[in-house]
Amino acid sequence: MTALYREGFRRVEGISGPLLFVRGIAGPACGELVAVESGSERRTGRILQIDGDLSVIQVFEGTMGLAPGSVTVWLERDVLRIPAGDGLIGRVFDGRGNPLDGLSAGFADEFLAVGGSPINPVRRSSPDIFVETGVSALDLMNTLVRGQKLPVFSGAGLPANELAVQIVSGARIPGSEEPFLVVFAALGITRREAQFFMDSFRKSGALRNGVFFLNLAGDSTVERLLTPRVALAAAEYFAFSRGYNVLVVMTDMLAYCDALREVAAAREEVPGRRGYPGYMYSDLAELYERAGCIAGAPGSVTQIPIITMPDDDMTHPVVDLSGYITEGQIVLDRRIQERGVYPPVDVLPCLSRLMNKGIGRGKTFPEHRALADQLYASYARAREVERMRLIVGDDGLTAVEKQYLGFAAAFEKTFLGQGGARRTLAESERSAWKCLETLPRSELFKLPESYVAENLGYSALPREP
Repeated sequence: MTALYREGFRRVEGISGPLLFVRGIAGPACGELVAVESGSERRTGRILQIDGDLSVIQVFEGTMGLAPGSVTVWLERDVLRIPAGDGLIGRVFDGRGNPLDGLSAGFADEFLAVGGSPINPVRRSSPDIFVETGVSALDLMNTLVRGQKLPVFSGAGLPANELAVQIVSGARIPGSEEPFLVVFAALGITRREAQFFMDSFRKSGALRNGVFFLNLAGDSTVERLLTPRVALAAAEYFAFSRGYNVLVVMTDMLAYCDALREVAAAREEVPGRRGYPGYMYSDLAELYERAGCIAGAPGSVTQIPIITMPDDDMTHPVVDLSGYITEGQIVLDRRIQERGVYPPVDVLPCLSRLMNKGIGRGKTFPEHRALADQLYASYARAREVERMRLIVGDDGLTAVEKQYLGFAAAFEKTFLGQGGARRTLAESERSAWKCLETLPRSELFKLPESYVAENLGYSALPREP
């Protein structure tokens, strides 16, 4: 960074939350780093907004203990940057990119601006390569594709953190010779949660093949807003400069949006839905749209943001807007968890809009789409029968309807309830067929006859009457 100005700026007009309001700064720029001095104490921040000669400054360490008359602001004429290089891999950093593992930060080959560089829309290529997460509900029924952004919606208390660890530990691209890397960003987590993540990653070996950024609940609000940008800057470096396929897992984006709301309140902005700022949609889009692939270039950035739904409400603004921006959703369900199923994925409201681009002949297996459709149709029918049974009782159900209830039990226990074990796509396919065996052959109407005969051991193809 360049040297500081010799003259500081002292016209601090006010302090609100993590913000300083300073007048008279010469030639400020949005996103520019500043040094904030008060006596012998020195803090850092960046310019958030410029309105005439009034500059709004976010202070990373917070403004507690600062008095307007004792503060001097110095410009650094640079933006926030993080070190980049192979030395990032296997390391743990805070939300600003400072090492938390006690090791040196002197590994940098270069320094990257956390804002990144937008992908030219003309150069974007359509995602079409299957990413295997090891979770059957995703791989077989809601397939993740390289370059996609696929959020996980979770109610409070549901095992979203455990699912995040499972995805980070098990994700890979089958058959690809390109290097694969995971970037993990945790926002607003407790120390206990941070310890859980680190212990899990060490145990699974994921720590050796990833880059990890931890923003704790006690860290500043401003740092929470920086954490996903820092993580995505590292992901873009490895993807587009080094040719890695990078999976970015960010949890929890609700904490990010709550920090955004806190800063907006400090700026006395007119609130939108549930107090969130009106620009939250564009702010989230700025983060989510950093996923993608570049035509003719190796490497990609794939995102799995995890978002808590307050009161299990899918119409909550953070969840709702994330669903608009991203390409699908994975939904965790409390009712399924209460049945002892892990991971408790409710596949019926789940969706992967890019699934069809990454599956089929030459990518996964030819009948992938048909098998997923059959599972959806059968499970949806089973849920209808469950509701009907509440009205008519078991005696009012037909033999076939009772078989659908058996299918639902097997589907949740065997297919969805894989526990913490990693499954390959072939293992997920075999698990699906164990569930479908409980249904009459005539009910497997979405599958090709030859595929049914192959997996159920029939030598003849005619359907049962």
